[in-house]
Amino acid sequence: MEFAAALSIESVSLFSDSVDFLEDTSINLLILLALGWTAVARARTGKFLALLILVPGLAAVWTAVAKFGAPVTPDANLLTITGAGALLVNCACAIRLARHRHGNGGLTRAAFLSARNDVLANIAIIAAGIVTAITLSFWPDLIVGIGIALLNLDAAKEVWEVSDSETSDLEAEA
Repeated sequence: MEFAAALSIESVSLFSDSVDFLEDTSINLLILLALGWTAVARARTGKFLALLILVPGLAAVWTAVAKFGAPVTPDANLLTITGAGALLVNCACAIRLARHRHGNGGLTRAAFLSARNDVLANIAIIAAGIVTAITLSFWPDLIVGIGIALLNLDAAKEVWEVSDSETSDLEAEA
Protein backbone atom coordinates (compact mmCIF):
# COMPACT_ATOMS: atom_id res chain seq x y z
CA MET A 1 0.00 0.00 0.00
CA GLU A 2 2.80 2.38 0.93
CA PHE A 3 4.69 1.54 -2.27
CA ALA A 4 1.62 2.35 -4.39
CA ALA A 5 1.12 5.63 -2.53
CA ALA A 6 4.80 6.51 -2.99
CA LEU A 7 4.61 5.95 -6.73
CA SER A 8 1.33 7.81 -7.13
CA ILE A 9 2.56 10.97 -5.36
CA GLU A 10 6.23 10.60 -6.36
CA SER A 11 7.45 10.61 -2.76
CA VAL A 12 11.10 9.91 -2.01
CA SER A 13 10.48 9.23 1.68
CA LEU A 14 7.52 6.88 1.17
CA PHE A 15 9.37 5.01 -1.57
CA SER A 16 12.37 4.55 0.72
CA ASP A 17 10.15 3.41 3.57
CA SER A 18 8.23 0.97 1.38
CA VAL A 19 11.50 -0.61 0.22
CA ASP A 20 12.44 -0.74 3.89
CA PHE A 21 9.31 -2.83 4.57
CA LEU A 22 10.58 -5.39 2.06
CA GLU A 23 14.01 -5.33 3.68
CA ASP A 24 12.43 -5.86 7.11
CA THR A 25 10.54 -8.88 5.85
CA SER A 26 13.72 -10.34 4.41
CA ILE A 27 15.66 -9.70 7.60
CA ASN A 28 13.02 -11.26 9.81
CA LEU A 29 12.72 -14.35 7.59
CA LEU A 30 16.50 -14.78 7.60
CA ILE A 31 16.62 -14.38 11.37
CA LEU A 32 13.90 -17.00 11.75
CA LEU A 33 15.84 -19.41 9.55
CA ALA A 34 19.15 -18.65 11.24
CA LEU A 35 17.91 -19.40 14.75
CA GLY A 36 18.58 -23.10 14.18
CA TRP A 37 22.05 -22.57 12.74
CA THR A 38 25.41 -22.76 14.50
CA ALA A 39 26.64 -19.69 16.35
CA VAL A 40 29.31 -19.05 13.70
CA ALA A 41 26.75 -19.28 10.88
CA ARG A 42 24.43 -16.89 12.75
CA ALA A 43 27.27 -14.41 13.24
CA ARG A 44 28.15 -14.54 9.55
CA THR A 45 24.48 -14.09 8.68
CA GLY A 46 24.55 -10.89 10.71
CA LYS A 47 27.08 -9.47 8.24
CA PHE A 48 24.75 -10.30 5.35
CA LEU A 49 21.90 -8.60 7.23
CA ALA A 50 24.04 -5.48 7.56
CA LEU A 51 24.38 -5.37 3.78
CA LEU A 52 20.65 -5.98 3.38
CA ILE A 53 19.90 -2.99 5.62
CA LEU A 54 21.66 -0.80 3.05
CA VAL A 55 19.08 -1.55 0.33
CA PRO A 56 16.45 1.03 1.43
CA GLY A 57 19.20 3.62 1.73
CA LEU A 58 20.34 2.95 -1.81
CA ALA A 59 16.70 3.16 -2.97
CA ALA A 60 16.38 6.52 -1.21
CA VAL A 61 19.51 7.88 -2.89
CA TRP A 62 18.35 6.64 -6.30
CA THR A 63 14.89 8.20 -5.85
CA ALA A 64 16.38 11.44 -4.49
CA VAL A 65 18.64 11.82 -7.52
CA ALA A 66 15.63 11.25 -9.80
CA LYS A 67 13.66 13.88 -7.82
CA PHE A 68 16.23 16.53 -8.73
CA GLY A 69 15.49 15.84 -12.39
CA ALA A 70 11.75 16.20 -11.87
CA PRO A 71 11.04 18.15 -8.65
CA VAL A 72 7.41 17.23 -8.02
CA THR A 73 5.87 18.11 -4.67
CA PRO A 74 4.07 15.06 -3.22
CA ASP A 75 0.49 15.28 -2.00
CA ALA A 76 0.93 16.37 1.62
CA ASN A 77 -2.26 14.73 2.88
CA LEU A 78 -1.50 11.33 1.38
CA LEU A 79 2.11 11.58 2.57
CA THR A 80 0.99 12.28 6.14
CA ILE A 81 -1.82 9.69 6.23
CA THR A 82 0.34 6.94 4.72
CA GLY A 83 3.17 7.76 7.13
CA ALA A 84 0.74 7.60 10.07
CA GLY A 85 -0.61 4.20 8.99
CA ALA A 86 2.91 2.82 8.64
CA LEU A 87 3.79 4.28 12.05
CA LEU A 88 1.02 2.28 13.73
CA VAL A 89 2.26 -0.96 12.20
CA ASN A 90 5.90 -0.24 12.96
CA CYS A 91 5.24 0.84 16.56
CA ALA A 92 3.61 -2.50 17.24
CA CYS A 93 6.65 -4.31 15.82
CA ALA A 94 9.17 -2.12 17.66
CA ILE A 95 7.41 -2.62 20.99
CA ARG A 96 7.59 -6.40 20.54
CA LEU A 97 11.28 -6.27 19.64
CA ALA A 98 12.36 -3.70 22.25
CA ARG A 99 13.10 -6.38 24.84
CA HIS A 100 15.76 -7.77 22.50
CA ARG A 101 17.52 -4.46 21.79
CA HIS A 102 20.48 -5.29 24.03
CA GLY A 103 20.69 -8.94 22.97
CA ASN A 104 24.00 -10.39 21.97
CA GLY A 105 24.75 -10.82 18.31
CA GLY A 106 24.03 -9.26 14.99
CA LEU A 107 20.71 -11.02 14.45
CA THR A 108 18.93 -9.50 17.43
CA ARG A 109 20.61 -6.17 16.80
CA ALA A 110 19.46 -6.16 13.16
CA ALA A 111 15.85 -6.95 14.11
CA PHE A 112 15.63 -4.22 16.73
CA LEU A 113 17.45 -1.53 14.72
CA SER A 114 15.29 -2.24 11.72
CA ALA A 115 12.09 -1.77 13.76
CA ARG A 116 13.43 1.31 15.54
CA ASN A 117 14.47 2.91 12.26
CA ASP A 118 11.01 2.29 10.81
CA VAL A 119 9.36 4.18 13.66
CA LEU A 120 11.79 7.08 13.34
CA ALA A 121 11.32 7.18 9.57
CA ASN A 122 7.54 7.22 9.89
CA ILE A 123 7.62 10.09 12.39
CA ALA A 124 9.85 12.01 9.98
CA ILE A 125 7.50 11.21 7.05
CA ILE A 126 4.54 12.59 9.01
CA ALA A 127 6.55 15.74 9.80
CA ALA A 128 7.53 16.05 6.13
CA GLY A 129 3.85 15.81 5.18
CA ILE A 130 2.93 18.60 7.58
CA VAL A 131 5.79 20.85 6.43
CA THR A 132 4.96 20.09 2.80
CA ALA A 133 1.35 21.17 3.40
CA ILE A 134 2.60 24.47 4.81
CA THR A 135 5.38 25.20 2.31
CA LEU A 136 4.14 23.39 -0.82
CA SER A 137 7.75 22.33 -1.37
CA PHE A 138 9.27 18.99 -2.38
CA TRP A 139 12.26 19.59 -0.07
CA PRO A 140 10.82 18.14 3.18
CA ASP A 141 10.09 14.81 1.44
CA LEU A 142 13.51 14.78 -0.19
CA ILE A 143 15.32 15.59 3.06
CA VAL A 144 13.45 12.83 4.93
CA GLY A 145 14.23 10.35 2.15
CA ILE A 146 17.93 11.15 2.47
CA GLY A 147 17.62 10.95 6.27
CA ILE A 148 16.21 7.43 5.92
CA ALA A 149 19.25 6.51 3.83
CA LEU A 150 21.61 7.85 6.51
CA LEU A 151 19.71 6.07 9.29
CA ASN A 152 20.00 2.77 7.45
CA LEU A 153 23.69 3.35 6.79
CA ASP A 154 24.29 3.85 10.53
CA ALA A 155 22.27 0.75 11.43
CA ALA A 156 24.12 -1.34 8.83
CA LYS A 157 27.45 -0.19 10.26
CA GLU A 158 26.39 -1.10 13.80
CA VAL A 159 25.10 -4.55 12.79
CA TRP A 160 28.27 -5.21 10.78
CA GLU A 161 30.47 -4.28 13.76
CA VAL A 162 28.52 -6.47 16.19
CA SER A 163 28.54 -9.38 13.73
CA ASP A 164 32.22 -8.93 12.95
CA SER A 165 33.12 -8.94 16.64
CA GLU A 166 30.88 -11.95 17.24
CA THR A 167 32.40 -13.84 14.29
CA SER A 168 35.96 -13.09 15.47
CA ASP A 169 35.19 -14.23 19.01
CA LEU A 170 33.56 -17.47 17.84
CA GLU A 171 36.32 -18.29 15.38
CA ALA A 172 38.96 -17.66 18.08
CA GLU A 173 37.15 -20.13 20.36
CA ALA A 174 37.04 -22.82 17.66
